[in-house]
Amino acid sequence: MSDKQPSSPADKHLHHIPISVLDLAPIIEGGTAADSFRRTLDLARHAEQWGFHRFWLAEHHNMPGIASSATSVVIGHVAGNTEKIRVGSGGIMLPNHAPLVIAEQFGTLESLYPDRIDLGLGRAPGTDQPTAHALRRHTNTGGNDFPALLHELLEYFEPTESINQQSIRAIPGEGLSLPIWLLGSSGFSAELASQLGLPFAFASHFAPDYLMQALALYREQFRPGFRSTPYAMVGLSIIAADTTEEAHHLATSQQQQILNMIRGKRGPLQPPVASMDSLWDAHEKHIIEAQMSYAIVGDKQSVKERLQEVLHETQADEFIVASQIFDHAARLRSYELIYEIVQEVK
Repeated sequence: MSDKQPSSPADKHLHHIPISVLDLAPIIEGGTAADSFRRTLDLARHAEQWGFHRFWLAEHHNMPGIASSATSVVIGHVAGNTEKIRVGSGGIMLPNHAPLVIAEQFGTLESLYPDRIDLGLGRAPGTDQPTAHALRRHTNTGGNDFPALLHELLEYFEPTESINQQSIRAIPGEGLSLPIWLLGSSGFSAELASQLGLPFAFASHFAPDYLMQALALYREQFRPGFRSTPYAMVGLSIIAADTTEEAHHLATSQQQQILNMIRGKRGPLQPPVASMDSLWDAHEKHIIEAQMSYAIVGDKQSVKERLQEVLHETQADEFIVASQIFDHAARLRSYELIYEIVQEVK
């Protein structure tokens, strides 16, 4: 990733910033994980062809609707079957893993696919507490050990000459300079990223209420470190279609997914429905609409207008887009429309 100076608020426009893809590798109703991986690779190849900047996959566990639990394995599959698009994690949940293992895994990926791998890190478990315990095999610390784990991980990537010969070494890993990002949905990771001078990505599709606060904290407290200037990526949920009516219809799959999370239910991504009114009550509808307050759903023109508004509000340096759409062709079309929007403003 380049260390260029960010544009000033006065001149920032959609044509100034990269657009990327966040794939949750959805397993749909009636589908399998193998189907999901085929669709993920197809989406990545299309994203590369269209000119998206990077393609990230997210770590989740014990979720029947998400196939990317072995995130580094899927990253390798995508990177090995594409040519130039950056591929990475959005993110690896570091407290689930020994930092040495992550350094070795991403050192391997960077060695195989040089200058194409990103390591995005989060501190949440990406699952429920019993599964988190099964992953970690020790008492949950609530993410409070994240700074120490991050420090340990960063040390494994230090160049060989700065490493004590008695130290544990990540091979491959040491001396590699793959970009490391901090991901978050609160101010914790924003503050830590600012202290270390790391790029920061905020998941507004999870926690829209904290978006502006986290971005302000990151930028105001930023100290030069791994980067000389702050770099903020904003994660958005975008569902675009040829008509606004079709887009809102497609969006009911994501609404059902959030509804099931509210009710503590797990399952594959459901097909869209004609109306959500028979599925949610007024309180659930309010919660879902609040969580999707930064989601952009509509035809190309309405998505373009709202995307420019969000850019004006956030002054993001990059957008990364998640589209939880049941039908693969419709999901491809959604990203194609986003690509067309970006091309038209350049």
